[in-house]
Amino acid sequence: MVTITGYEVHDIRFPTSKQKDGSDAMNLDPDYSAAYVILQTDAGLEGHGLTFTCGRGNEVVCCAIEALAPKLVNKTLDELTADMFATSRVLTGDSQLRWIGPEKGAIHLATGAVNNAIWDLWAKAEKKPMWKLVADMSPEQLVECIDFRYITDVLTKEQAIDMLRKNEPAKKQRIEEMKDTGYPAYVTSIGWLGYSDEKVKQRCADAVAQGWTHFKQKVGGNLEQDIHRARLIREVVGYDAKLMMDANQVWDVPQAIEWMEKLLEFKPLWIEEPTSPDDILGHAAIRKALYPRTGVATGEMIQNRILFKQLFQAKAIDFCQVDACRVGGMSEVLAILLMAAKFGVPVCPHSGGVGLCEYTQHISFIDYIVVSASLENNLLEYADHLHEHFEDPCVVRKGRYMLPSAPGYSITMKRESIEAFEFPKGKMHQQNVH
Repeated sequence: MVTITGYEVHDIRFPTSKQKDGSDAMNLDPDYSAAYVILQTDAGLEGHGLTFTCGRGNEVVCCAIEALAPKLVNKTLDELTADMFATSRVLTGDSQLRWIGPEKGAIHLATGAVNNAIWDLWAKAEKKPMWKLVADMSPEQLVECIDFRYITDVLTKEQAIDMLRKNEPAKKQRIEEMKDTGYPAYVTSIGWLGYSDEKVKQRCADAVAQGWTHFKQKVGGNLEQDIHRARLIREVVGYDAKLMMDANQVWDVPQAIEWMEKLLEFKPLWIEEPTSPDDILGHAAIRKALYPRTGVATGEMIQNRILFKQLFQAKAIDFCQVDACRVGGMSEVLAILLMAAKFGVPVCPHSGGVGLCEYTQHISFIDYIVVSASLENNLLEYADHLHEHFEDPCVVRKGRYMLPSAPGYSITMKRESIEAFEFPKGKMHQQNVH
């Protein structure tokens, strides 16, 4: 029996702003960061989880983790995983803590880190990678991991079980397919807004040589520059390749439509985050104006399953970009995958951030193997930064993610990286001070 005996919380920050890695129209100087939690046990196993931030404010999420993690101490893993729905409610339902949510903001970011740490511990105890832990569940077992409160008007437990049962017969075939071919992906790190034209051209050329066929460009800073950059990218990758565009929330609704009308000549597959992430009807209006010439995508700042439900109901998005830890961890991700499958919206998880590629590879494999059984317009984001800090980094070959094999959620960070980049006392930060 595995019992949680304690926890660690770490404020980890990488100075990515120096090279403009991750820069976009809204986030000009991000320092990719992680509010990181480690659940300690009496069995020597550890459960690791993180929530991604852009630097300042990471300490706020760490404080929120400190408020949630004690709820798990002295609990056995069997006790927690026997009823993951109840465990999720322990994290989201505290009658005082939920006031600073509920199920949104810093407290929900912390919930994502802690919930994912439980799942990571569970997968390690079962000696399975996360995707296989879920794939080996029966439909009834999987559904019992989900909190259906607030979404039963579009998806009930019974409907979810029926959906999952239909995919059971060919599940092993899809696993073998993923072992052979991997999961299709697109690359974001060719087009950060702060990069020079020469750097973009070189990164595009390198990506084409590596076998990439799907690329994403950041837009929204300056229209003429966006047009210039899109033309430059198309000159290198050609028009047979797919190009996505990402505005990172900088436009209001009429501006988004007007701006995109000027960029449609470059055949974007989607415009991502064209306006405020909370504006469900705004996204619907933008989609109505632009569809089918381009699609609308969003999700990295969508805080919970309830907002996703409304995006689906309003037919506001063509691509669901759920984030592994913006929502309340794997337990809530499963609810969102099921709703997306019911509404026929492909899932293309947000992965631009430290550790997110490691997380989301499991989400996409779970979606294909277990939930949607579809690869139609499904893509997984890839950003080629900071993977070297993880014990089991994602493996990408010729534009496709390879199926992970190591036990856990692939999010265990190397101890030396934690120590070096812990803010503000890690040696990498001390070097910057001196």
